[in-house]
Amino acid sequence: MRDIYRTIAKRSEGTYSELRSKFLAFALPVRSAEEALALVAGFQKEYFDARHVCWAYRLGAEGEEYRSNDNGEPSGTAGKPILGQIVSAELSDVLVVVVRYFGGVKLGTSGLIVAYRTAAAEALANADIIERTVDKKLTLTFSYEQMNLVMRVVKDFSPQILSQEYEGNEVRMTISLRESMVEPFKEKFNINGRTVVRFDL
Repeated sequence: MRDIYRTIAKRSEGTYSELRSKFLAFALPVRSAEEALALVAGFQKEYFDARHVCWAYRLGAEGEEYRSNDNGEPSGTAGKPILGQIVSAELSDVLVVVVRYFGGVKLGTSGLIVAYRTAAAEALANADIIERTVDKKLTLTFSYEQMNLVMRVVKDFSPQILSQEYEGNEVRMTISLRESMVEPFKEKFNINGRTVVRFDL
């Protein structure tokens, strides 16, 4: 399973015009379907006077969760081309919304596909692409005497330390670590066949 993927850093925009129809495209980073749908609702409210507000999103390191919507355009002419641009750019955790203002001339099926695809591609081309890792939260429990050992390993792996608590001689440390590094990290505490700290995932 991949634990690194490409996404966008912040909102970006693009436009496309064809036969007086105007297409406004917006690409946004999202973390969940709920967040994506809430943003779509916001665009529908903001652009209430537009003929169509079409969209697609893709989520997860493998792009395993996705959805698209034609919002009244002929089936497969809007949402699918938008999603296709997200996939071809190899991006995930991304929502693309394309708002159409109808210019009075019908574009036909192929014209619509080209328009939505081009508008989405424009918004993504203007985005700042970043890499993101899939991280796991891990809690270590150990005695205060083991602090030097733990900190040596932590320094080698450079996880994000989320919290550290002391209770008597016991220390609880919660970290966030790249998924593929969890097992190698835990292995460092296996000494003579015995794990010297307790782990809770």
